[in-house]
Formats: sequence, C-alpha cells, structure tokens
Amino acid sequence: MTGDGGARGRTLWHGRFAGGPSEELMAFTVSLPFDRVLAADDIAGSRAHVRGLVRGGLLDGDEAAAVLGALDTAEHELASGSFAFAPSDEDIHTAVERRVTELAGPAGAKLHTGRSRNDQVATDLRLWTKRALAEVADRVVSLQGALLARAEAAGGAYLPGYTHLQQAQPVLLAHHLLAHGWALARDVDRLLAARARGDVSPLGAGALAGSSLPLDPEGTAADLGFAAVFDNSLDAVSDRDFVAEALFVLALCGIHLSRLGEEWVIWSSEEVGFVTLDDAYATGSSMLPQKKNPDIAELARGKTGRLVGNLTALLVTLKGLPLAYNRDLQEDKEPLFDSVEQVSLGLAAVEGMVRTATFDLERMAATADTPAAAATDLAEWLVARGTPFRDAHAVVGDLVRRSLAGEGALADLVAADERLGAEAAALIAPGVPVTRRTTRGGGGPVAVAAQLDRFRTHLAADVARLPDGG
Repeated sequence: MTGDGGARGRTLWHGRFAGGPSEELMAFTVSLPFDRVLAADDIAGSRAHVRGLVRGGLLDGDEAAAVLGALDTAEHELASGSFAFAPSDEDIHTAVERRVTELAGPAGAKLHTGRSRNDQVATDLRLWTKRALAEVADRVVSLQGALLARAEAAGGAYLPGYTHLQQAQPVLLAHHLLAHGWALARDVDRLLAARARGDVSPLGAGALAGSSLPLDPEGTAADLGFAAVFDNSLDAVSDRDFVAEALFVLALCGIHLSRLGEEWVIWSSEEVGFVTLDDAYATGSSMLPQKKNPDIAELARGKTGRLVGNLTALLVTLKGLPLAYNRDLQEDKEPLFDSVEQVSLGLAAVEGMVRTATFDLERMAATADTPAAAATDLAEWLVARGTPFRDAHAVVGDLVRRSLAGEGALADLVAADERLGAEAAALIAPGVPVTRRTTRGGGGPVAVAAQLDRFRTHLAADVARLPDGG
C-alpha cells in the first residue's frame, strides 16, 4: 500500500496533478504484488465502512446495496482468480475501489467517503495480523501436542543432559522434550497477547485527523470484530507497534525452533545416534548415496536469521518516522507476511519430524551411564551426611581426576574412600542417577510424572484460549 500515492492513468488523486506518474515512480512504489494478500480484509473493511456510511446518512439504501453487491462480485473474482487487474492498480485498495466503481457506477465513487488509504490499510493489516497470529498459535499448540505425545511414550527412557555441550547429568527423555514444550508455551502466550494488543480499529481516523463527516468508528469497529477503537487519529494511522511486536514474537518462536533443530542435527549424527529421522522428513545427497540429511532441522535453524532480519528491518524503518503516515510504512508488510509464512511452514515441518522420528533409547542410556554422571549425586550424598558442599565438591572432584588419570574405576575409588564407601558407590550404577532428581521440575521419574500432568493441563488451557477465527 501506500498512503496518498499514485497510479498510472486515472489515479485516486488525479485532480491535483496535470499528468500521470512516471513508469519509474510506479515501478519503485507499487505494492500490489505483495499487498494483494490483504484482499479479503480490504473487502471486509469496505463492507463495514459502507454500513457505517449508511448509519451516518452518507449513503442511501439503494446506493449501499449497489456498492455491497459490487464488493461481493470483486470478492468472488479475487477468490476465483478472474479479477482483472489494471495498470493503474497501485495497490489492492486501488484495485478494489476501481472495480467497485466500474460495477456500481456513481454509488461506487462514494465508497471512499470519509476514508483514507492510511486508515484503510491500517485496518486491513490489523485484521490480517489478528487472524495470522491466531493461526500460528494453533500450529504452535499442535507442535506442543507432538512433543507431549513423544514424552508420554518415552516412559523411563533417559539420556545425558548437557551444559556447555558437555555431559552433565542424566535426565528423562520426556523431561528434555517437555523443555521445548514449555518454551513453545511462552510463544503461545506472546502470540495471543500481541494479538490482543493489536485488536484496535483505526477505521475512521482518515488520513491523519479524522473527518468532518458523521462517521461511526465505534460501529465499524464492532462490525469488524475489533475489541477496541482508536483514541488518537494521528497514532491510529502511524502505529505499527502491532507489526513490530508480531515480528518479535515470530522471531522468538523461530529461535525456539532453531534450538530444537540444532539438537536434532546433533542427535541424528552417526557420532551421537540418538534419533533416526523418518525418510519422509529427511533428504538425501545428490552425490553421496549413503546420506540422510536433517534438512528440516537445519532450515529451522537457518531461517531464524531471516526472521530476526525482518524484525530488525521494521524497527529501523520505524525509528525515525515523524507523525503521521509516511510512505516508509509500506515496508511493514513484506517482512510480516514472510515471517508468518516461514514460521508456519517451520512449525508444521518440525512437528512432522518430531512425530515420526525413531529414538535409539539404548544408545541414549548407554551414553548417559558414564560413571562421572553421578558426580553430583556423590557430592550431595556427602552433603546429606553433614559435609559442607564445597568440601564435598572437592572430594568427588579429586576422585574423578584420579579416575581419569588411570588410578582406577571411579566406582572402585569411591568404594575405597572412607568418606564414601560401598553405599555411595552404588549411586554410580547404570540407571540410578536419573532416579535421584526429585525436586519440582527436575529430570527424574517422580518429578517428570508431575510435570507431565501440569503440561497436559497447560496445553488444554491453551487450546481453549485459541480464537475461533480472526
């Protein structure tokens, strides 16, 4: 879109200019190739505007019927692909108004009464964003459901937990999967909160200062399903906070997909071998016949830079703009449309990857069952018997150092140490350390069972929060 821009031929502002716009101006400023995505929202906003004009006595019943009928026709043509765009169609708003005027005649020429493309595009974009964020939230919830299903099926399976990409302590596989699920739960919160803050109608703000005509901003807002009406016309047409916030939420959701993707790239490597991807969710090599590549996980990681770039681009665009509308704001749409598309595609692909992958539970357990994984348990065993933690840490650290130096197996060194002994050495046995994480939110069986219940409840509540539509 646009604002008060131009189009080749008879423009919406042709009366002020002696001639038409240059081809260079049109080539640089046209937005129709990307803002036609807003067609359905533009028609919905126009219908509400027409009904508001009727309530204000600015259109009679026959005129309104003609314009609404023309809008119906334009909507059908756009949906079917038969809509004939003209060279003068600078943006989707111009195209729809031109077609309505062709169909409805003089009544169609009244469609833009009391309205500017400045409040028109802001209305369209808010309608689109409301719907898009709800749809993305639905996809996030679906991925959470996949993680929950795999966590429930994992039972007592465990694997190493890592810090600094170094083995730290074993945790249940369910615990690891739910860690991603909780991060995505925060994305749902942010998506719905951003949607709620953007749920404000700008229709009636005009170009920047409202109108002298008897418009009905409250009525059109209710007609379009907005929760609130603008309070300041300057702010209404220039505000793109809702786009910036949407781009941030989408970028952070993409970052969460990236982190999950990074782990699955590592897990699916032959060196680690924790997971085998389903053939339908992996690719091969054009040269190396043996390869199975985790392209979904890699692209979930790689596209995050694009999402962060979209956010950065809009923030830089907004930072120096004076009130009210400036043509720079045309640059809000492509980043938003692209981020919504990429996150939506990524969520669906990652969900398929997660649902269909095969875990090598034996390999996970074997990797987690290294004696050093019980080091913290040994220190805490000493703490429970009165040893200060720093002293306990030093005792166990020294035993680990001696074992790595070749003085003997850690279990044997622990059993021989008078401060520890056989009872402590039993903590090193395979499968024992993971059972000892008992505190809330921890990675052991009792704590994870309670966490699964909390996650099911939280997910069900989020499903109930999802809007039914835009």
